[in-house]
Formats: sequence, structure tokens, C-alpha cells
Amino acid sequence: MILLDRELKKYKDLLFVDGYNIINSWETLKKYPKDNLEEARRELINILMEYKAYSKEGIILVFDSYNVRSDRQVEIQNKLIIVYTKELETADHFIERATEKYGRNKKIRVATSDRLEQDIILAKGASRISAKELEYEINNFYKDISRIQAYKKRQNRLHLAGLSQDSVELLEQLKKDFYKTKKDSDK
Repeated sequence: MILLDRELKKYKDLLFVDGYNIINSWETLKKYPKDNLEEARRELINILMEYKAYSKEGIILVFDSYNVRSDRQVEIQNKLIIVYTKELETADHFIERATEKYGRNKKIRVATSDRLEQDIILAKGASRISAKELEYEINNFYKDISRIQAYKKRQNRLHLAGLSQDSVELLEQLKKDFYKTKKDSDK
């Protein structure tokens, strides 16, 4: 818990995500076979890592390790905090205790569609966000990123419009050479 405490001190706002609840709620993650949750878990981690790159809140993704003989494990991947609960501890129980512990000093949201869990965390002072609401929030994030990228691309074209055709062609050639050199060095 020392690593977790240290990481959570960095944030004023926290978002706890019940990993398997999200996997079982999002259509994009339901496509993975039920007998191999590793792929769905990896996809959710990747989505949340991208989202975390732009979010100011600490994001804690919690997975049940209820039937696995192990101690709690905490990993940090690109500032995303991933918690695998200890044996006989559910993600719900971990989130409830964390909400109680950190809720006095921080604004906490919990992403789950488990109705009982939502009621419990609301009683502890956290706010809830359903799995679908989180999916919608993340989809909006991707749309915003696309709009920003399109705007920057237009701005770059406007800057290039003021250059002579020879200069634009020279820049294009430099760009091609750069990517070819980079590709060759990656081999």
C-alpha cells in the first residue's frame, strides 16, 4: 500500500475503475472471449492509459484477484495505477475501503455499474459514474483529440501556404528522408 499511498498523494481528484465491471459492460470489450480475459484487460488498460495522458485526476484501475492466491499487487503504467486485489478481496471491497480512506481529502469518482456498489460509495461521500457514462466520457475525449489534431493540421497547412512551392517540396523531401532514416534505424 505504500506505493499506492505515495502515488495517490499526487492527485486532488481520483477515479477508481472497477475493471471487470467495465469489461462486462462495454461492447468494445465484450468481443473478447470469456475464457481469455487477458486480452480485454490489456485493451482496457491501453484505453485508460491514453485517457490518463490527458486527465488531471488519478486513475486507479482495480481488478479482482479474489480466487488467486496472492498479495495485493500495484503496478503503474504510464501514470495509470493498476491494482490487483489480494486473495479473498473483491474490487468492490478494495474500492469501498479506499473511498473511505482517501475520501476525506480528495474528490473521488467510482466507475461501476454495480448498483449495490454505487449505493455504498455514495454513502461514503464519493460520486458514481456508470460504465456507460465512462465509455461516453472517453469517447468524447477521443473526439476532442481528433478535433485538436485536425485544427493543428489546418494551421500547419496555413503556415505552409505562405512558402514558395520549391520550399514546400524541399520540406516534403526532408520529411520523407527523415522517416526513411528512422525506419532503417529501427530495423
